[in-house]
Amino acid sequence: MRKKKKSKSSASNTAATVWLRKLHTGQIAARKHGARFKVVACGRRWGKTELGKMVILEHAIWGRQRTWWLAPSRLMASQVWRDLKAAVRDIEGIKISEVERRIDLPRGGMIAVRSSHQPDYLRGEGLDLAVLDEAAFMEARVWQEIVRPMLATSQGRALFLSTPFGRNWFWDLFRLGMDNEEPDWRAFQFTSGSNKLIAPEELESIRRQTSAHVWRSEYLAQFDDDQGQVFRGIRAAVVPLNSPAPLEGHRYVAGVDWGRSIDYTAIAIIDATARQLVALDRFNQVGWSLQRGRLQALSEHWGAQVIWAESNSIGEPNIEALQRESLPIRSFTTTSASKSPLIEALALAIERGCLGLLEDPVLLGELASFALQRLPGGGYRYGARPGHHDDTVMALALAWYAVEHSGALIEFV
Repeated sequence: MRKKKKSKSSASNTAATVWLRKLHTGQIAARKHGARFKVVACGRRWGKTELGKMVILEHAIWGRQRTWWLAPSRLMASQVWRDLKAAVRDIEGIKISEVERRIDLPRGGMIAVRSSHQPDYLRGEGLDLAVLDEAAFMEARVWQEIVRPMLATSQGRALFLSTPFGRNWFWDLFRLGMDNEEPDWRAFQFTSGSNKLIAPEELESIRRQTSAHVWRSEYLAQFDDDQGQVFRGIRAAVVPLNSPAPLEGHRYVAGVDWGRSIDYTAIAIIDATARQLVALDRFNQVGWSLQRGRLQALSEHWGAQVIWAESNSIGEPNIEALQRESLPIRSFTTTSASKSPLIEALALAIERGCLGLLEDPVLLGELASFALQRLPGGGYRYGARPGHHDDTVMALALAWYAVEHSGALIEFV
């Protein structure tokens, strides 16, 4: 691993040296530009946090200014808070409040680290600088109603740092920065690859294993029209069913997502040889014995060689009962860690034309409404939008998992 370099900065109004990491070319360009409001759209691992820390320390220590670091959640701000405390620890006369997450510097500067999760608690005194980290994932009113007025008296500055998340309010600010008629604003756009510390082969590996919409927004820093949409090319993937019965020499697999009252049990059968969905069953308000019977009948009709079924909660007893009936069924434990690769593999298959779909309005609707939500910790959560179901999507994803992993002998946890 390449060792990260550090640069030393000091000034006469401090009694100690402050150590900061050396910035790369893109970070330097954004830091040095004189615009009052700078909007930086960048890919993951580009180094936006290092840029933000450099800027906020310069303004607070050497500019003696009042500054805020804002993040969408307290958790996201935790590492920055630790880094900022470490950066100033040798300065004589500083006061640090863990409760307020505030650093008061001896010559009048101040750094406060805040969460925008509850915007109304952010009301406060005037500011000279605000750094909004992952700004695209904050509510628009954090800037419009709270931070912007706090900069008015001092004619303070703001630095917006984020990966894009659709064409929301962060996109609106980015467009301001692209407008030459708005001299106070300046926009910057950097891909993950512009950070030369990331090996090109590592990015290529990520690209091959990542769906197009995640790659474009998270690594190319592009603003996508369809905010949060996971599955692309849905209509193009629909193909006519070749045969209502199994074809000789073809291998068939299945996926099952269990439900009973509000949610549905869904069963998807894929022709693994032709890479085509051939059957889809969906039902609720049915007892477990009847549900198992329907699964057994459908899988026997198609000669399913392996069935992957969600084992969470109600799933495991049903799986054990079917295993006693000698059905070739295996358990899939759905967690936040296991669901992401499951869904991303299905999204890639549909997007790249590797899986044919049936003309089923429920399935196509669920695929279209399935969404990606960015979590405060930097990860993702996949699921149906409010008021929608995702049962057929999960069954299809498990069936596609069976296509790719039917030889596996251990549970995916």
